[in-house]
Amino acid sequence: MSKQIEVLLRDHVRALGECGDVVRVRSGYARNYLLPYGLATEATPENKRLMERRRVKLDAITVVKNAEMDAWIAKLASVELSTAERADDQGHLFGSVNAVAIVALLAKAGHAVEEKHVRLEAPLKTVGVHSVKIHVHGERFAEIKVTVTAGA
Repeated sequence: MSKQIEVLLRDHVRALGECGDVVRVRSGYARNYLLPYGLATEATPENKRLMERRRVKLDAITVVKNAEMDAWIAKLASVELSTAERADDQGHLFGSVNAVAIVALLAKAGHAVEEKHVRLEAPLKTVGVHSVKIHVHGERFAEIKVTVTAGA
């Protein structure tokens, strides 16, 4: 029974569309969320024409940002970190190497990364070479190698 209306997206809305897309949504969603937060406008011919100009500018900016991200991903992919931790004879660490430790190792190597961007399924608890993902943007990740050795 809910009426659907067409709106023009002014910004990227997850699971809905990109900037400049014309989408059909329920009127309540448009009225209570998209329109008040400036994420969409009415899909009039004038708004569509103006949005096309804006989208050309945004596409140019996106190309530049993607190139920067690709360069940063390539730079991070070449990073190999190593740390020496206390371990038993079987190679199990007495402690673990977690996201905080990886951020500290990256900082020593000259790469500023926040803890929330380090994607570990679980802290590293064994000696060896481990692959760790670093979240860059959206669905883009860089993969670094962390070598944990027995020592210290």
